[in-house]
Amino acid sequence: MKQLLNTKWNLALILLISAASPVLMAETPENEVDSDVTHKEMNQSETDAADLDNLVVVGNFLYSDQVNALKSPTPIIDVPQSLSITTADEISQRGFTSISEIIDYTPGVNNSQGEGHRDSVVFRGVRSTADFFIDGVRDDVQYYRPLYNLEQVEILRGPNALLFGRGGTGGILNRVTKQGVVGDDFTNLQTSVDTFGAFDFWLDSNFSGQDHVAFRINAMYENLDNHRDFYDGERLGFNPTAKFLLSDFSTLDLSYEYIDHQRFIDRGIPTGTNGRPVEAFENIVFADPALNTSELEAHLFRATLQHQFSSSLKGNFSAFYGDYDKLYQNFYVSAYDQANSPNAVTLDGYLDVTKRQNMILSGNLIGEFYTGDVMHTLVGGIEFIDTSSDQFRFNSFWDTTLDDNEVFLVNRPLNLRGGIGINAAGNPTSNDFTVDLNDDTRVDIEVFSAYLQNEIQLTDYLDVVLGARFDSFDIDVFNVISDEVRSREDDEVSPRLGLIFKPQENMSLYASYSETFLPRSGEQFANINGDNNQLDPNIFTNQEVGFKWDFNQGLSLTAAVFEIEQSSPQVADSDPETLDVIDSQINGFEIQLKGEINDMWFISAGYSYLDGEQVNRTGAIGLRPRELPENMFSLWNNFRITDQFGLGLGINYQDESFINNSNTAILPSFTRIDAAAYYDVSEMLSLQLNIENLTDELYFPNAHSTHQATVAAPLNARLTANWRF
Repeated sequence: MKQLLNTKWNLALILLISAASPVLMAETPENEVDSDVTHKEMNQSETDAADLDNLVVVGNFLYSDQVNALKSPTPIIDVPQSLSITTADEISQRGFTSISEIIDYTPGVNNSQGEGHRDSVVFRGVRSTADFFIDGVRDDVQYYRPLYNLEQVEILRGPNALLFGRGGTGGILNRVTKQGVVGDDFTNLQTSVDTFGAFDFWLDSNFSGQDHVAFRINAMYENLDNHRDFYDGERLGFNPTAKFLLSDFSTLDLSYEYIDHQRFIDRGIPTGTNGRPVEAFENIVFADPALNTSELEAHLFRATLQHQFSSSLKGNFSAFYGDYDKLYQNFYVSAYDQANSPNAVTLDGYLDVTKRQNMILSGNLIGEFYTGDVMHTLVGGIEFIDTSSDQFRFNSFWDTTLDDNEVFLVNRPLNLRGGIGINAAGNPTSNDFTVDLNDDTRVDIEVFSAYLQNEIQLTDYLDVVLGARFDSFDIDVFNVISDEVRSREDDEVSPRLGLIFKPQENMSLYASYSETFLPRSGEQFANINGDNNQLDPNIFTNQEVGFKWDFNQGLSLTAAVFEIEQSSPQVADSDPETLDVIDSQINGFEIQLKGEINDMWFISAGYSYLDGEQVNRTGAIGLRPRELPENMFSLWNNFRITDQFGLGLGINYQDESFINNSNTAILPSFTRIDAAAYYDVSEMLSLQLNIENLTDELYFPNAHSTHQATVAAPLNARLTANWRF
């Protein structure tokens, strides 16, 4: 293995040298390169270090029209891919407290339930719990990600393994964290309380005692509550960072983040004979008030070194280490027969523990050079990932049935607390989460990747993006129960091709083709037992044609037509604890208008049309993929009425979709109206009121499986005070 790794590193070194050598040898007029590279007008007084911040990726000061997740600093209009960015200002003004709330107002994506303990995004009909990144680095453990320390959230849609490696089958979500600001001192404090009784505190404080050093602390405390019985929880986040300007050409960013999160797990209500959630059960929580819980403790360390070798060659090296300790245990409805037993439900449950350590090392070189009149932006990089992931799961075990299922009468609350209760027959019953061991696996993963991409400006009107990525994915799985070790190595090459036509500087039309893959171990490394050990990775392809138009400073229109072919593990209809591999073809259309129409009016509007069908070797089988609404529409407006007072009004519509792949359970369509009011008390204090579900509609925004539909919050309000010091 060591010899193999050495060979891979040598290969990567050759790749990087070959990527950099044309840049180092090219004789390029320096003023021409600087003009083409920055894509922004820069003041004469700005230093080379500030210029570096604009040009290099991961962890820098960001502009809302640039994509930090990409390895090169590319304006949105020059990216041959559909994407959306939500800035820190938008997160604050809109009162967002979760990733799911951002997704509600993003075209082409919707939320899955995530079993009540994790973010779960459906990118263009493809569900994912692992395609999450932080500062461009993989963050694949299942948990709810906080927003307190973010500069922006970037959602890129469509498969693209070239920049991100495995997964990303429908897209990826990247969180960009706040970094220290040299030469500035400030403190921002946000406090909020809502009508359910939840409250939180967010702190953002920057200290820059010298011209070349800055320290920044972001911290939060959240006390959780909502409209459902027994729901509670706490979340703590602490993220100190440091920025060092080592020279005019080098910058070092260091970051440590601690997350401690505990919350009640609520997996919703069952569907009835008509396949829709039973509205009569809207106030019933099918859970154990004491045992339905999720606990996460995480320590995240990040370091990024950036260096400007010359006016045409930049590079960075990043190191990430994450230590995650996750536990969740829960009961949920696994079966319900409304026609024959309308007053009884079957509960199943499990306890699941994950202990994972991720170490990720990556390096990138970004260079610009000319061949004749043709300009090239070359990105070459290598990445090494070492993951150790231990997980085990115990099924519930009832002393009355001697298996994992037990029947209870539908009451508010259920006759169950602390694993002890009265079943539907009136007999005492108790559960033991230490008897039935369902899974115990120890996983070791090594991933080596090397990639090369060339953005070629053929003319003032035409750009071509060409690239490929090589991934070597080695996995060893020790199945403790069967005392068996299985290993597999997959080597994949993922191509990317994009054409960008710019009839004018503020307008682009593009066409792209991209691929990505997912090893048979799945996105959470479930297993490679049985036949899975013999199967090649699943390959996903995306073909997309799009249009982007920046009307003026701050207002843009983007649209895309796409087709995705995918094969992915999805929740089995017969057993929500297991997965079936479902092949599908999905095509659709997206459009988004976002920005300032004038000084008084900000708008964010998005629409997506999604169509698809499940397929097998003989073609379509007449079923629609689950969680694929045909139409989704969102609109948000901010109106500045006076210099001190403003209003916000939004609408969010989602078509009905199927909860399961057998198309027997339905998630009804819904329309939600939100509103907000803003008032600047002084330069140091502002107040805002965010109102959700203004019409108090009963709706079900997402689900996990047939009898687990989420009950959305009724009319509620959140009051926030922002202090600036």
